[in-house]
Amino acid sequence: MTPTPRRQRQVAADRAHQASGADWAGQPAAAVPKFAYAPVMAIAALLAVLLISLSGRYGYHRDELYFLASGRHLAWGYPDQPPLVPLIARLMSDLAPTSLVVLRLQSAVAAAALVLMTALITRELGGGRAAQILAAASIAVAPLVIGSGHLLSTTTLDLPVWALVCWLVIRILRGGDDRLWLAVGLATGVGLFDTDLVVFLLVAVMIGFAVSGPRRPFTSIWLYAGGLIAVALWAPYLAWQASHGWPELAIARSIAGGGSGTSAPRWQLLPFQLVLLGVYLCPVWVAGIVRLLRGPTLRWCRPLGVAYVVLVVIFLIAGGKPYYLGGMFPVLLAAGAEPVVDWMRRGHGRARPALIVAGVVLTLVGIPVTLPVVPVADVHSTPIVALNYDAGETIGWPAYVHEIAAVYDSLPASQRRSSIVLTSNYGEAGAVGHFGPAVGLPAVYSGHNGYWYWGPPPAAATTAVAVGFDRQALSPLCGTLRLAARLNNQVGVHDDEQGAPVWVCSALRASWAVIWPGLRDFG
Repeated sequence: MTPTPRRQRQVAADRAHQASGADWAGQPAAAVPKFAYAPVMAIAALLAVLLISLSGRYGYHRDELYFLASGRHLAWGYPDQPPLVPLIARLMSDLAPTSLVVLRLQSAVAAAALVLMTALITRELGGGRAAQILAAASIAVAPLVIGSGHLLSTTTLDLPVWALVCWLVIRILRGGDDRLWLAVGLATGVGLFDTDLVVFLLVAVMIGFAVSGPRRPFTSIWLYAGGLIAVALWAPYLAWQASHGWPELAIARSIAGGGSGTSAPRWQLLPFQLVLLGVYLCPVWVAGIVRLLRGPTLRWCRPLGVAYVVLVVIFLIAGGKPYYLGGMFPVLLAAGAEPVVDWMRRGHGRARPALIVAGVVLTLVGIPVTLPVVPVADVHSTPIVALNYDAGETIGWPAYVHEIAAVYDSLPASQRRSSIVLTSNYGEAGAVGHFGPAVGLPAVYSGHNGYWYWGPPPAAATTAVAVGFDRQALSPLCGTLRLAARLNNQVGVHDDEQGAPVWVCSALRASWAVIWPGLRDFG
């Protein structure tokens, strides 16, 4: 009987795999190199020490203040995030209520873990000692990693979760036990307790399998068992979102529309990768993309190359933030490290010292942008805040709260007894909630994201010290409206709150129960 065209293509593919030195399933037959344990651990430790040593400088980020507030209102979900980071904030705050170092300790550990995972991925892709060191050092100096390792954020944990999932998938592609899909499901489920982004990675990887093969995973019961584990761990958050009308969709639309301080136009998605990973490292990760998509030695790992392309398309269409692609940096650096090392060995060894020196110099120049090295009093005279939005959001919160307290203290005693603080965003609310009790401020309320669910104010509150609103927003609510102050961080840093108005709103035109629905702001 004449073989069908489909069978002929399958036979040809099997022969090609065998001719390339791969086993029948298409995985590389060679054993992985030894792990460069000592140098990789040294790089990870140096990064952790750097992050911990600087973690107490400047102050809380607006998101960290929100996480602390969310931790005081523990739930299975929030409109803008799953519960893991608020839970961590709660635990760290209970351990050391005023310590930034303790709050951010897990971030430094996560960054160090990301360095280790990047080296392990490099090893799994056949990279030797030099390639593992290059990949580990590259991820350690990436601005995205240093910046996220300095703050408590969802990105802090998301990056190592992506790296772990990719490492496990690569192990499976190499011919590992299919039961590793259970570990993929567990890692994905934990990641989904931090942020939803890991879902896009799994979708992209599955598309990679479908487009480039191998398709054998789709026939494995362990793949679906791993999926069930992930969905089971994700289910409480999904149930919370469903019961609250899926507010995360409104958050996503706001991000796509530029409503976040770290949002960027769609056209900047790819160019911004140069900023997040560093222009100097461009040859490494570009070589990684090429090798994953076209390189014969990593043909068996092509699903991950396709997955990167799929992620680019998804986030371009959805209007995602540029750092959403950062989870693939470990894989790209791991794939590109070996070709770069080979290039240096092929007659370019003399360039190695110059390249190392240039890399160290550029890293040292970039550190003041991502870490609080410059004295806070001098930040205003530098381009740091213009280059790094998050740096500005860690400056000035205690000063702002004292200025809000001064407005509150200026009210007659009888009016103070029936007053609350109302803010326009969760950063202001988080700052008042954290620093306010020490200066005598009353309870704070906001319509922004999770805070909206923690309102409305009590009916007895007839006066609001309102922060950050424009007059047009408050005039319909307040019978009497007076501009009492404008916020000033006292160090001249132009962050989101500098110059924000502080109003005294009294003689409310309606009850808080009537006002509150109109104050909801998901973004």
